[in-house]
Amino acid sequence: MSTPTTSPSSTRPDSEAVSSSAAIARGALPRWAPWATLAAGMLVAGLLSSITGFAVVLFAIETVLFYTIAIYAWSRLVEGARKAADRRFTAIVASAFLLALMPLISVLITVVSKGLERFDLQFFTYSMRGVVGAGGGAYHALMGTLIVCGLAALMSVPIGLLTAIYLVEYGRGKLARAITFVVDVMTGIPSIVAGLFAYALFGLLFGPGTITGFAGAVALSVLMTPVVVRSSEEAIKLVPSDLREAAYALGTPKYRVILRIVLPTAVAGISTGVTLAVARVIGETAPLLIATGTTASTNLNPFEGQMATLSVFAYYEYATPGVPPDPYLDRAWAAALTLMVIVMLLNLVARLISLFFAPKSR
Repeated sequence: MSTPTTSPSSTRPDSEAVSSSAAIARGALPRWAPWATLAAGMLVAGLLSSITGFAVVLFAIETVLFYTIAIYAWSRLVEGARKAADRRFTAIVASAFLLALMPLISVLITVVSKGLERFDLQFFTYSMRGVVGAGGGAYHALMGTLIVCGLAALMSVPIGLLTAIYLVEYGRGKLARAITFVVDVMTGIPSIVAGLFAYALFGLLFGPGTITGFAGAVALSVLMTPVVVRSSEEAIKLVPSDLREAAYALGTPKYRVILRIVLPTAVAGISTGVTLAVARVIGETAPLLIATGTTASTNLNPFEGQMATLSVFAYYEYATPGVPPDPYLDRAWAAALTLMVIVMLLNLVARLISLFFAPKSR
């Protein structure tokens, strides 16, 4: 006697129908709910701004407040207290992140929009020698920035990297703790103190009033070195101990392990740290005002005479404009945009170094 058979499709309900029924049973907001709530919040904030007057910060705060309250209330009615609390916390964290980005976006838009007025070929090929009013450029300041920061990196990177290697691979006892303490203290040194230190040092060595590009490089190296030490130390600590132990098991000397295993493995983090250190000091103004000074002519010798840099050039163009002030302000914004472009290129170089020189996993 045969028993009736049923197909699997007739006994199993459709999975999509099951998930839909479960979603309805437990109460879930549709996927478009956050976006719809955000759009409604922007609409309400826009209506309030039309009454009180539009302000970007006030508009953003009103949108965030309405979105947080609305999404929490909606979720509380449909999904329950636990899911509503989760959505509220997510809204607060995302809103804080977006509000923190607003100053950065504002600075970026302002610098780009105003800096493009003089971001031309003349700006990068002419100095300010003999120029009063419109015209001229920042060639002398650009070359001074590259020379001073290059010398600072040339001094800071070897010292910082070797210090980091010592602290991670060799440092034990009181000396290592003392070096760590000094590095921590140097990290918080105000930039003006570094400029005064370089000015006083060169005044003692070469006579009072000695102001050169190399003095500015020494001041910047004081600020760069602790950043290089800290970033390189963390990058070297991330190298797995198994790699070191495997090399030691083969009888490899320690210095060879560092040169062939540790440093190539940590090159991505080290390059990023060096880039951050250069970006940290390339826009410094106070130490260069004291130690390097400024000039309207092109000076490519860092060991003799004052040398212009982009940060100091932008400061003087903006702080002491002539009549009419527009050409001076345009040059100041163009110098600020140039600094931003240089920092962006440095970050790109660091990414390329990480891409091409970091060890590949197979």
